[in-house]
Amino acid sequence: MNPKSPDASRRSDRSRRAILDAALALVGEVGYPKLTIEAIAARAGVGKQTIYRWWPSKAAVLLDASLALAGDAGAQAGGDAGAQAAWTGFPDTGDLAADLKHVLRLTVDEFNDERYDATARALTAAGASDPELGARFNERLLEPQLALYEERLRAAREAGQLAADADLRMVVEMLLGPLTHRWLLRTGPLTHAYADALVDRVLRGVA
Repeated sequence: MNPKSPDASRRSDRSRRAILDAALALVGEVGYPKLTIEAIAARAGVGKQTIYRWWPSKAAVLLDASLALAGDAGAQAGGDAGAQAAWTGFPDTGDLAADLKHVLRLTVDEFNDERYDATARALTAAGASDPELGARFNERLLEPQLALYEERLRAAREAGQLAADADLRMVVEMLLGPLTHRWLLRTGPLTHAYADALVDRVLRGVA
């Protein structure tokens, strides 16, 4: 009986994951400017051409690594129904303020996570100089997250908890804009208390 042939798809999955993990680790160690495809390949234990077979650039690798990191966060939250909902579908307990504070606190924790911080800063910088990459970042990572906020706010508006003429995208930007500004420019500490205060002040203006 012939020995079972190796499963090429499983081998490819392992290689892809090793590449994504290597990119996340390296961007935290050396920063985006010094990150190279060669270094990622060496850390992952694959050939450089293996990476180029799947991604056109180091920025594209980082984008997929960020998506994988977000997926891991959702899986790790699986033991907590509230946390899992925040990653895969916005929680709706009937208390809009509590739901928003819950998710913004998770966002604060993510911004304070060194793995996420280095990758997100690298993608932000790369997207600013590469419009195509920036568009893919918005489409694949940012917009799906913003849509979850809008969906929850829409339900609140229909329940009479927000003004009938509230601009939902603007409310989302009012919540996330200051948080992102403080993280990106390091203008102050990112804490749960700050996230809670943002929710209270924004809802006070649109309730």
